[in-house]
Amino acid sequence: MAKQQTVSHAEWLSARRELLNKEKQFTQLRDEVSAARRALPRVRIEKDYRFTRPDGAVTLANLFGDNSQLVVYQFMFAPDWEEGCPSCSFWADNYNGTDIHLAHRDITLVAVSRAPLEKLLAYRQRMGWTFDWVSSGDSDFNFDFAVSFTEQQRAEESPNYNFKMIKFPMEEAPGFSVFYKDEDGAIYHTYSTYARGLDILNAAYHIMDMTPKGRDEDELPYPMDWVRRHDRYQD
Repeated sequence: MAKQQTVSHAEWLSARRELLNKEKQFTQLRDEVSAARRALPRVRIEKDYRFTRPDGAVTLANLFGDNSQLVVYQFMFAPDWEEGCPSCSFWADNYNGTDIHLAHRDITLVAVSRAPLEKLLAYRQRMGWTFDWVSSGDSDFNFDFAVSFTEQQRAEESPNYNFKMIKFPMEEAPGFSVFYKDEDGAIYHTYSTYARGLDILNAAYHIMDMTPKGRDEDELPYPMDWVRRHDRYQD
């Protein structure tokens, strides 16, 4: 934690106004980046991806429901794992209730993992979540969107994650992908983000960023070493 000076209210107000100018610049830049994100070209999805949800096997098109936009959180949960990833669980704690608001802006939110559906549903019940969660099972979906890796990919030295900028050591990685379905039913991949690009989805981290200690992770073995599933914290 950086040492803070103790000053008069007038001095604090002056410093706060100076920071506000920087915050406004950041907001303007964020708006520019968001506009550029929306203007990205798109890629038509040609593969017939299949998923499993409680009502049976469904296609990617089915995941949209009545909306034309689909956002997918690629949750780390491998087929042989007994629990979902703690970090992904930290992110997923931000989604309950959000999906309702998104649906009123023509957006469907779905979590996707490779674990069998029964494991996903049991873990979702344990964690108290209500958002949709489907299994991609043995399909290529997670591999094609670079959040699952074969043994060969993990053995190679070349980067395999975040548009091949990072070497990810595990079989599963987190990601977020966006799709659009037009009036004719054609589906397009419009955006994906990984690694620190996922920060924007985590409200808890943004609240921490406004406190004196911030995320307070500098002295930890790795940044999220403190994170536990929300039912595993010990007071």
